[in-house]
Amino acid sequence: MSYDVTRTTLQGMTHIPPPAEELRLLDAELFRLDARRNELLRRRAWLVAALYAPAPAAPRPTARGPEAAAPRVQNVLLLLGGVLLVIAATAFTLVSWGDLGITGRALVLGAVTAAVLAAPVALLKRGLRSTAESVAGLGLALTVLDTYALHGAVFVEAAGAPYTAITSAVLGSLWVAYGRLPAMQELRLPLPAALAAAQLPLLCGALALGADAYGITAALLLTAAFDTAVALRATARPVRLLAVVGAYGLGGSGVWAAGSLSWTATGPSAAARAAALLLLAATIALVAAWRGAGGRREPGAATAPADGLPDAQGTAPGAAGARPAAPGAGHALGLSVASALLAVAALGGVARSALPGTWTVPVHLAVGIALLAAVRSERLPETVRRGFAAASGAVQVLAVAWTLPVVAVTLLGPVGWVFHVWSGAPADLREAVTVDAPWPPDAATAPLVLVAVAAVLVLAVRHTDRRPRALTGALALTWAAALTLPAVLELPYTLGLLVLGSVTGVVLASPYGQPTATVLALATSADLGFAALASQSATLTALAALTAFFAVVSWRHTALTAPTALAHATALACATGAAADWQPRFTALLVLAVPAVAAVLAGWLKDTRATVAVEITGAVTGVLAITLAATDLPMLALVLSLCGVIAAGTALRPDRHAVGYPAAALFLLATWVRLAAWEVGTPEAYTLPVTVAALIVGFLHRRREPRTSSWTAYGPGLAATLLPSLAAAWGDAGWTRPLLLGLAALSLTLLGGGYSLQAPLVLGGSVLALDTLHELAPYIVQVTDALPRWVPPALAGLLLLSLGATYERRIRDVRRMRDVLGRMS
Repeated sequence: MSYDVTRTTLQGMTHIPPPAEELRLLDAELFRLDARRNELLRRRAWLVAALYAPAPAAPRPTARGPEAAAPRVQNVLLLLGGVLLVIAATAFTLVSWGDLGITGRALVLGAVTAAVLAAPVALLKRGLRSTAESVAGLGLALTVLDTYALHGAVFVEAAGAPYTAITSAVLGSLWVAYGRLPAMQELRLPLPAALAAAQLPLLCGALALGADAYGITAALLLTAAFDTAVALRATARPVRLLAVVGAYGLGGSGVWAAGSLSWTATGPSAAARAAALLLLAATIALVAAWRGAGGRREPGAATAPADGLPDAQGTAPGAAGARPAAPGAGHALGLSVASALLAVAALGGVARSALPGTWTVPVHLAVGIALLAAVRSERLPETVRRGFAAASGAVQVLAVAWTLPVVAVTLLGPVGWVFHVWSGAPADLREAVTVDAPWPPDAATAPLVLVAVAAVLVLAVRHTDRRPRALTGALALTWAAALTLPAVLELPYTLGLLVLGSVTGVVLASPYGQPTATVLALATSADLGFAALASQSATLTALAALTAFFAVVSWRHTALTAPTALAHATALACATGAAADWQPRFTALLVLAVPAVAAVLAGWLKDTRATVAVEITGAVTGVLAITLAATDLPMLALVLSLCGVIAAGTALRPDRHAVGYPAAALFLLATWVRLAAWEVGTPEAYTLPVTVAALIVGFLHRRREPRTSSWTAYGPGLAATLLPSLAAAWGDAGWTRPLLLGLAALSLTLLGGGYSLQAPLVLGGSVLALDTLHELAPYIVQVTDALPRWVPPALAGLLLLSLGATYERRIRDVRRMRDVLGRMS
């Protein structure tokens, strides 16, 4: 092999990183080494300090600090001084004003107010800002007192409302000019005070002009619009805060008043005026939301979050170098939702005054759906679009909630036919669903509302993740519309039942929204079954059709459709028996066909859930059959036997062997019922079958598990016969039962002793002793009566002496007997 070939091959096999990659790896390794070295040095310094640290000195008592800081004390003093001066000025204006003449009054007004308003200039130059704020506040209060004094002295004839409107506007303007003076720009009080005064002119002006409710509401909304503009443009935090409070307070009051006017409007003209007010409020909210969602930043300025919290770099809102975001930024979503809802209320109120009441909800829904057109507009900010979408969704939810009473009456109303079975077919389906419930008013457009919302879900929701849920919701709404349509249109009774049956089939066949569609189909079938109870022919026809339909489609969602088919078959069997005028005991035999079919069907099914559902349905139907036959003992015995046969057949399946126990119990109950029907009073006839079966089961179990106690294997079975027979023997005057019971007890005692079994030995011996005592009791009584009275005490004394003399031996005998019994199983 040549040298060139070898070098080329080695270069391809050896991994040599590029220089840049190798340099990066070296830098990373050096960085880790430096970090480890720094960590070790810090640890070494800590250890050295811990070893050579001096003993801790006794703590010195620290001097108690001042309870109040100097700035706080200064502010409190200034506030108290300003309050006292305002009180003094108020007292002077109200009490001593009349003692001065016109000249004196003018001099006092001009001199005091001018001096107080000019004083902050000198205070600010000396750096006394808090003092300047207090004096400025006093000056502003004096201007208010001056206007009051002028009204009492000069403008006596002026009415209160117009004078307040004019003076508040003048004061607001003067305070703004005062706060904008170059020497006063450091003061924070004049501008908020001017904004507070600006809340009165429009409202007081409307009252002065004698405006009606519409005019006063317009004044409130226009004032709120002014506050909103101030909140969006102001930079001072106190001004913005006060403007936001005024906008929300006055705006909320105006919206409430406009909504009340729209709701109580008696004609299109009044509704249009109220709608104009609502649209004005919607415009104000929309502008605030738009500016709040799309607030601009100055170049190079930091961004303050709209909620007033510091940003990621710790820059607080209103810090130097940053323009505060619009105060409505944090509320843009809520304002956009409110704007959209106000627009819906405005337009819907106009339509409500001109259209019948049944179209109120559809009109509002149409306006709410129209909001979705604005959601797709790229010119609107994202927050505003999300707010419009949320408002549209809220309107749709409220519209669907309005239809719920109609759906509930249509779905649950036919249940009332259970108490009026076959009383006669009604004229139309609305009478069928309102047998015991009233029909909701203005419900004619309920199906239209449901269909409209369903169409919105299908057309508007196209997101991949939400699309299946939207289709399921649209299916449910369409089903509700189809369910209520026959009752809304008052279709004839028979035609309405056919429509309900068609809805059941169509919904069940839907490829979307499963298994919700299957549940809706089951609910429709139940509604159809109850509605058909009005007529005998309708009941039999509807139940037969539903049974056949669900039996055919039972391959689809078997866990739901198969039990439904069995339930309808059970109802059909009961209806058939009632139509044939059969007694309930004979109808029970027909009902038993359903558990038999359920047992066969459960053996064929492979789905565990479907199998359990079918078996539960069959068991419930079997209980119904037993209940129907309970009044006739021979028929009840037959039904119990047939139920036992069905259960025994089910127990033959490998996974249902445990059903054999209920089958045995059913056979036993059938036997007892048959004996009771034959008026058999011998208890052994009822207990011996139980004892024989229990002993066989115990014997087989003991063969599989030799360690099983005889009490577990044989105790219950033996007690089931011995104890009732002993009770009967004690009350039996004959000798046959005690003799047979004694022989049986003796046999059990001998078997228990021979095979070392506790249960037969103890039970047999106890029953034998009690039976013998019962038989010897008359003779013992006779002998006791024949003996003298002193003989029983003497015999008792001799017995006690004998027991006392042989006490220790008796104790040993008892312990030996206990050990013998303990060794038995």
